[in-house]
Amino acid sequence: MLRFAAVGIDHGHIFDHIKGLIAAGCDFAGYCPETTAPGVLKALETDYPNAPKLDRDAIFADASIDIICIAAIPADRAGLAVRAMKAGKDVMTDKPGVTTFAQLEEVRRTVEETGKIFSVCFTERHSVRSAVKAGELVREGRIGRVVQTMGMGPHRLQLATRPDWFFDPDRFGGIIVDIASHQIDQFLYYTGSETAEIVSSAIGNFAMPDKPRFQDYGEILLRSDKASGFVRVDWFTPDALGTWGDGRLTILGTEGYIELRKYIDISGRPGIDHLFLVNGTENVHIDCSEEKLPYFQAFADDVKHRTQTAMPQRHVFEVCRLSLEAQANAVRLGHR
Repeated sequence: MLRFAAVGIDHGHIFDHIKGLIAAGCDFAGYCPETTAPGVLKALETDYPNAPKLDRDAIFADASIDIICIAAIPADRAGLAVRAMKAGKDVMTDKPGVTTFAQLEEVRRTVEETGKIFSVCFTERHSVRSAVKAGELVREGRIGRVVQTMGMGPHRLQLATRPDWFFDPDRFGGIIVDIASHQIDQFLYYTGSETAEIVSSAIGNFAMPDKPRFQDYGEILLRSDKASGFVRVDWFTPDALGTWGDGRLTILGTEGYIELRKYIDISGRPGIDHLFLVNGTENVHIDCSEEKLPYFQAFADDVKHRTQTAMPQRHVFEVCRLSLEAQANAVRLGHR
Protein backbone atom coordinates (compact mmCIF):
# COMPACT_ATOMS: atom_id res chain seq x y z
CA MET A 1 0.00 0.00 0.00
CA LEU A 2 1.30 3.44 -0.92
CA ARG A 3 1.70 5.87 1.96
CA PHE A 4 1.39 9.65 1.73
CA ALA A 5 1.81 12.65 4.01
CA ALA A 6 0.84 16.32 3.77
CA VAL A 7 3.42 19.10 4.09
CA GLY A 8 2.19 22.68 3.79
CA ILE A 9 -1.48 22.98 4.77
CA ASP A 10 -2.03 26.66 3.96
CA HIS A 11 -4.92 26.08 1.52
CA GLY A 12 -8.08 23.98 1.71
CA HIS A 13 -7.23 22.14 -1.51
CA ILE A 14 -5.17 19.80 0.67
CA PHE A 15 -8.46 18.07 1.47
CA ASP A 16 -8.93 17.16 -2.19
CA HIS A 17 -5.52 15.49 -2.17
CA ILE A 18 -6.18 13.59 1.05
CA LYS A 19 -9.68 12.41 0.16
CA GLY A 20 -8.66 11.48 -3.36
CA LEU A 21 -5.63 9.43 -2.37
CA ILE A 22 -7.48 7.65 0.45
CA ALA A 23 -10.22 6.74 -2.06
CA ALA A 24 -7.45 5.40 -4.33
CA GLY A 25 -6.40 2.98 -1.58
CA CYS A 26 -3.42 4.93 -0.18
CA ASP A 27 -2.58 5.16 3.52
CA PHE A 28 -2.61 8.63 5.11
CA ALA A 29 0.58 8.60 7.20
CA GLY A 30 -0.03 12.04 8.74
CA TYR A 31 0.71 15.72 8.25
CA CYS A 32 2.95 18.55 9.36
CA PRO A 33 0.78 20.98 11.36
CA GLU A 34 2.79 24.11 10.41
CA THR A 35 0.37 26.53 8.73
CA THR A 36 -0.64 30.16 8.19
CA ALA A 37 -4.28 29.05 7.94
CA PRO A 38 -5.52 27.96 11.40
CA GLY A 39 -8.91 27.06 9.94
CA VAL A 40 -7.35 24.43 7.68
CA LEU A 41 -5.51 22.88 10.61
CA LYS A 42 -8.65 22.83 12.72
CA ALA A 43 -10.61 21.15 9.93
CA LEU A 44 -7.88 18.54 9.48
CA GLU A 45 -7.96 17.79 13.20
CA THR A 46 -11.74 17.40 12.99
CA ASP A 47 -11.92 15.36 9.80
CA TYR A 48 -8.87 13.15 10.45
CA PRO A 49 -8.55 12.90 14.24
CA ASN A 50 -6.43 9.76 14.03
CA ALA A 51 -3.93 11.15 11.53
CA PRO A 52 -0.59 11.76 13.27
CA LYS A 53 0.88 15.26 13.44
CA LEU A 54 4.45 14.80 12.28
CA ASP A 55 7.65 16.82 12.33
CA ARG A 56 8.41 18.15 8.85
CA ASP A 57 11.98 16.82 8.77
CA ALA A 58 10.76 13.42 9.95
CA ILE A 59 8.29 13.24 7.05
CA PHE A 60 11.01 13.83 4.46
CA ALA A 61 13.32 11.34 6.19
CA ASP A 62 10.72 8.56 6.42
CA ALA A 63 11.52 6.06 3.66
CA SER A 64 8.11 4.41 4.05
CA ILE A 65 6.31 7.54 2.77
CA ASP A 66 5.96 7.40 -1.01
CA ILE A 67 4.03 10.61 -1.78
CA ILE A 68 4.14 14.15 -0.44
CA CYS A 69 1.04 16.35 -0.86
CA ILE A 70 1.68 20.10 -0.79
CA ALA A 71 -0.71 23.03 -0.36
CA ALA A 72 1.74 25.49 1.18
CA ILE A 73 2.02 29.22 0.51
CA PRO A 74 2.36 29.25 -3.30
CA ALA A 75 5.91 30.65 -3.34
CA ASP A 76 7.04 27.80 -1.05
CA ARG A 77 5.57 24.90 -3.00
CA ALA A 78 8.37 24.38 -5.50
CA GLY A 79 11.04 24.28 -2.79
CA LEU A 80 9.12 21.69 -0.81
CA ALA A 81 8.52 19.66 -3.97
CA VAL A 82 12.22 19.68 -4.85
CA ARG A 83 13.10 18.59 -1.33
CA ALA A 84 10.52 15.80 -1.48
CA MET A 85 11.74 14.49 -4.84
CA LYS A 86 15.37 14.55 -3.70
CA ALA A 87 14.22 12.54 -0.67
CA GLY A 88 12.87 9.88 -3.04
CA LYS A 89 9.19 10.81 -2.99
CA ASP A 90 6.67 11.64 -5.69
CA VAL A 91 4.77 14.92 -5.38
CA MET A 92 1.19 16.07 -5.69
CA THR A 93 1.00 19.82 -5.23
CA ASP A 94 -1.80 22.33 -5.29
CA LYS A 95 -1.78 24.91 -8.06
CA PRO A 96 0.31 26.91 -8.69
CA GLY A 97 3.16 24.44 -8.53
CA VAL A 98 5.69 27.23 -9.15
CA THR A 99 5.63 31.02 -8.94
CA THR A 100 8.85 31.94 -10.82
CA PHE A 101 10.74 30.82 -13.90
CA ALA A 102 13.71 29.94 -11.70
CA GLN A 103 11.52 27.59 -9.66
CA LEU A 104 10.21 25.97 -12.83
CA GLU A 105 13.74 25.26 -14.06
CA GLU A 106 14.76 23.85 -10.67
CA VAL A 107 11.74 21.56 -10.64
CA ARG A 108 12.49 20.43 -14.23
CA ARG A 109 16.08 19.58 -13.30
CA THR A 110 14.99 17.70 -10.21
CA VAL A 111 12.45 15.62 -12.13
CA GLU A 112 15.14 14.74 -14.68
CA GLU A 113 17.71 13.90 -12.01
CA THR A 114 15.44 11.89 -9.72
CA GLY A 115 12.87 10.39 -12.09
CA LYS A 116 10.16 11.39 -9.62
CA ILE A 117 6.69 12.67 -10.49
CA PHE A 118 5.82 16.35 -10.06
CA SER A 119 2.05 16.56 -10.49
CA VAL A 120 -0.09 19.65 -10.01
CA CYS A 121 -3.63 18.80 -8.91
CA PHE A 122 -5.69 21.23 -10.97
CA THR A 123 -8.81 20.88 -8.85
CA GLU A 124 -11.09 22.68 -11.30
CA ARG A 125 -10.58 19.74 -13.66
CA HIS A 126 -9.36 16.86 -11.50
CA SER A 127 -11.85 17.38 -8.66
CA VAL A 128 -14.85 18.60 -10.70
CA ARG A 129 -17.09 15.82 -11.96
CA SER A 130 -18.66 17.84 -14.76
CA ALA A 131 -15.15 18.62 -16.07
CA VAL A 132 -14.38 14.89 -16.16
CA LYS A 133 -17.62 14.22 -18.05
CA ALA A 134 -16.83 17.00 -20.52
CA GLY A 135 -13.55 15.29 -21.33
CA GLU A 136 -15.38 12.05 -22.08
CA LEU A 137 -17.86 13.81 -24.36
CA VAL A 138 -15.07 15.59 -26.24
CA ARG A 139 -13.21 12.31 -26.77
CA GLU A 140 -16.42 10.72 -28.06
CA GLY A 141 -16.65 13.44 -30.71
CA ARG A 142 -20.01 14.72 -29.49
CA ILE A 143 -19.18 18.33 -30.41
CA GLY A 144 -16.78 17.67 -33.28
CA ARG A 145 -13.31 19.19 -33.24
CA VAL A 146 -12.72 21.64 -30.40
CA VAL A 147 -11.77 25.08 -31.73
CA GLN A 148 -12.11 27.34 -28.68
CA THR A 149 -12.48 27.32 -24.89
CA MET A 150 -13.71 30.13 -22.67
CA GLY A 151 -12.97 29.67 -18.98
CA MET A 152 -14.26 31.85 -16.14
CA GLY A 153 -12.79 31.61 -12.65
CA PRO A 154 -14.52 34.05 -10.30
CA HIS A 155 -13.77 33.82 -6.56
CA ARG A 156 -15.15 35.35 -3.38
CA LEU A 157 -12.61 37.50 -1.56
CA GLN A 158 -13.55 36.63 2.06
CA LEU A 159 -11.23 39.38 3.20
CA ALA A 160 -11.37 38.68 6.93
CA THR A 161 -10.01 35.15 6.52
CA ARG A 162 -7.00 35.98 4.32
CA PRO A 163 -3.45 35.91 5.71
CA ASP A 164 -0.99 38.70 4.87
CA TRP A 165 0.79 36.69 2.15
CA PHE A 166 -2.46 36.51 0.17
CA PHE A 167 -2.01 40.17 -0.82
CA ASP A 168 1.69 39.90 -1.75
CA PRO A 169 2.22 38.85 -5.40
CA ASP A 170 5.74 37.69 -4.55
CA ARG A 171 4.13 35.11 -2.24
CA PHE A 172 0.95 34.14 -4.12
CA GLY A 173 2.43 34.48 -7.60
CA GLY A 174 -0.08 36.92 -9.07
CA ILE A 175 -3.70 36.27 -10.04
CA ILE A 176 -2.88 34.60 -13.38
CA VAL A 177 -0.32 32.22 -11.90
CA ASP A 178 -2.49 31.55 -8.84
CA ILE A 179 -5.90 31.07 -10.46
CA ALA A 180 -5.73 31.12 -14.26
CA SER A 181 -3.38 28.14 -14.34
CA HIS A 182 -6.63 26.15 -13.98
CA GLN A 183 -8.05 27.55 -17.18
CA ILE A 184 -4.76 27.17 -19.07
CA ASP A 185 -4.69 23.51 -18.04
CA GLN A 186 -8.25 23.10 -19.32
CA PHE A 187 -7.46 24.81 -22.63
CA LEU A 188 -4.55 22.46 -23.37
CA TYR A 189 -6.50 19.40 -22.22
CA TYR A 190 -9.79 19.91 -24.05
CA THR A 191 -8.20 21.18 -27.28
CA GLY A 192 -5.58 18.41 -27.33
CA SER A 193 -2.77 20.98 -27.53
CA GLU A 194 0.73 20.14 -26.32
CA THR A 195 1.85 23.77 -26.40
CA ALA A 196 0.42 27.25 -26.91
CA GLU A 197 1.34 30.92 -27.03
CA ILE A 198 0.11 33.85 -24.97
CA VAL A 199 -1.38 36.37 -27.39
CA SER A 200 -2.20 38.93 -24.70
CA SER A 201 -2.79 39.15 -20.97
CA ALA A 202 -3.82 41.73 -18.40
CA ILE A 203 -4.06 42.07 -14.64
CA GLY A 204 -5.83 44.71 -12.60
CA ASN A 205 -6.68 46.12 -9.21
CA PHE A 206 -10.10 47.71 -9.50
CA ALA A 207 -11.54 47.50 -5.99
CA MET A 208 -8.67 47.53 -3.47
CA PRO A 209 -6.63 50.76 -3.71
CA ASP A 210 -5.55 50.25 -0.09
CA LYS A 211 -3.65 47.13 -1.20
CA PRO A 212 -2.06 48.40 -4.41
CA ARG A 213 0.02 45.27 -5.14
CA PHE A 214 -3.00 42.96 -5.00
CA GLN A 215 -4.61 41.81 -8.24
CA ASP A 216 -8.38 41.25 -8.28
CA TYR A 217 -8.76 40.79 -12.05
CA GLY A 218 -6.91 38.89 -14.78
CA GLU A 219 -7.49 37.90 -18.40
CA ILE A 220 -5.64 35.92 -21.07
CA LEU A 221 -6.00 35.29 -24.79
CA LEU A 222 -4.05 32.21 -25.84
CA ARG A 223 -3.67 30.23 -29.04
CA SER A 224 -2.30 26.90 -30.22
CA ASP A 225 -2.05 25.23 -33.61
CA LYS A 226 -5.42 23.62 -32.85
CA ALA A 227 -7.58 26.25 -31.14
CA SER A 228 -7.83 29.55 -29.29
CA GLY A 229 -8.88 30.29 -25.73
CA PHE A 230 -10.01 33.12 -23.48
CA VAL A 231 -9.64 33.20 -19.70
CA ARG A 232 -11.09 35.58 -17.13
CA VAL A 233 -10.40 35.30 -13.41
CA ASP A 234 -11.40 37.65 -10.60
CA TRP A 235 -12.16 38.18 -6.92
CA PHE A 236 -15.57 39.80 -7.45
CA THR A 237 -18.06 37.06 -6.45
CA PRO A 238 -20.96 38.94 -4.79
CA ASP A 239 -22.11 37.95 -1.31
CA ALA A 240 -25.63 37.00 -2.44
CA LEU A 241 -24.36 34.10 -4.57
CA GLY A 242 -24.82 30.78 -2.81
CA THR A 243 -21.25 29.58 -3.42
CA TRP A 244 -17.70 30.93 -3.58
CA GLY A 245 -17.74 31.38 -7.36
CA ASP A 246 -19.83 30.79 -10.46
CA GLY A 247 -17.09 28.88 -12.27
CA ARG A 248 -17.93 28.21 -15.91
CA LEU A 249 -16.31 26.67 -18.95
CA THR A 250 -17.58 26.74 -22.53
CA ILE A 251 -16.01 24.33 -25.02
CA LEU A 252 -16.83 25.20 -28.64
CA GLY A 253 -16.63 22.50 -31.28
CA THR A 254 -17.28 22.35 -34.99
CA GLU A 255 -20.50 20.39 -34.39
CA GLY A 256 -21.76 21.76 -31.07
CA TYR A 257 -20.72 23.07 -27.69
CA ILE A 258 -20.55 22.14 -24.03
CA GLU A 259 -21.07 24.54 -21.14
CA LEU A 260 -20.15 23.65 -17.57
CA ARG A 261 -21.64 25.41 -14.58
CA LYS A 262 -19.37 23.78 -12.09
CA TYR A 263 -20.48 25.02 -8.71
CA ILE A 264 -23.95 26.52 -9.10
CA ASP A 265 -26.72 26.87 -11.68
CA ILE A 266 -28.08 30.36 -11.08
CA SER A 267 -31.16 29.48 -13.17
CA GLY A 268 -32.38 27.38 -10.26
CA ARG A 269 -31.32 23.73 -10.58
CA PRO A 270 -30.01 22.52 -7.21
CA GLY A 271 -26.55 21.13 -6.61
CA ILE A 272 -23.31 21.41 -8.54
CA ASP A 273 -21.66 19.87 -11.62
CA HIS A 274 -24.17 20.92 -14.26
CA LEU A 275 -23.26 20.19 -17.89
CA PHE A 276 -25.14 21.44 -20.94
CA LEU A 277 -24.56 19.74 -24.30
CA VAL A 278 -25.86 21.07 -27.62
CA ASN A 279 -25.11 19.49 -30.99
CA GLY A 280 -26.96 18.51 -34.15
CA THR A 281 -29.26 16.05 -32.39
CA GLU A 282 -29.07 16.86 -28.67
CA ASN A 283 -29.90 19.81 -26.43
CA VAL A 284 -29.59 18.37 -22.95
CA HIS A 285 -28.69 19.07 -19.35
CA ILE A 286 -26.54 16.35 -17.72
CA ASP A 287 -26.26 15.98 -13.96
CA CYS A 288 -22.63 14.95 -13.41
CA SER A 289 -22.75 14.69 -9.63
CA GLU A 290 -22.18 10.91 -9.67
CA GLU A 291 -19.24 10.91 -12.10
CA LYS A 292 -16.01 9.37 -10.84
CA LEU A 293 -12.79 11.38 -10.37
CA PRO A 294 -10.08 9.26 -12.06
CA TYR A 295 -7.06 11.51 -11.48
CA PHE A 296 -6.21 10.26 -7.98
CA GLN A 297 -6.34 6.55 -8.83
CA ALA A 298 -4.36 7.21 -12.00
CA PHE A 299 -1.75 9.15 -10.00
CA ALA A 300 -1.40 6.28 -7.51
CA ASP A 301 -1.02 3.83 -10.41
CA ASP A 302 1.63 6.07 -11.94
CA VAL A 303 3.58 6.04 -8.68
CA LYS A 304 3.43 2.24 -8.61
CA HIS A 305 4.22 1.62 -12.27
CA ARG A 306 6.28 4.75 -13.17
CA THR A 307 3.83 5.75 -15.89
CA GLN A 308 2.18 9.07 -16.85
CA THR A 309 -1.51 8.23 -17.15
CA ALA A 310 -2.88 10.85 -14.74
CA MET A 311 -1.23 13.73 -16.58
CA PRO A 312 1.88 13.88 -18.77
CA GLN A 313 4.81 15.62 -17.10
CA ARG A 314 5.28 17.85 -20.15
CA HIS A 315 1.68 19.07 -19.73
CA VAL A 316 2.36 20.16 -16.15
CA PHE A 317 5.46 22.08 -17.17
CA GLU A 318 3.71 23.73 -20.13
CA VAL A 319 0.84 24.98 -17.94
CA CYS A 320 3.40 26.40 -15.51
CA ARG A 321 5.37 28.07 -18.33
CA LEU A 322 2.31 29.65 -19.91
CA SER A 323 1.01 30.89 -16.56
CA LEU A 324 4.33 32.52 -15.72
CA GLU A 325 4.63 34.09 -19.17
CA ALA A 326 1.09 35.48 -19.10
CA GLN A 327 1.68 36.91 -15.62
CA ALA A 328 5.07 38.42 -16.47
CA ASN A 329 3.87 40.12 -19.66
CA ALA A 330 0.45 41.23 -18.43
CA VAL A 331 -0.71 44.80 -19.04
CA ARG A 332 -1.67 46.51 -15.77
CA LEU A 333 -5.24 47.82 -15.45
CA GLY A 334 -7.11 49.70 -12.73
CA HIS A 335 -5.24 51.25 -9.80
CA ARG A 336 -1.57 51.68 -10.53
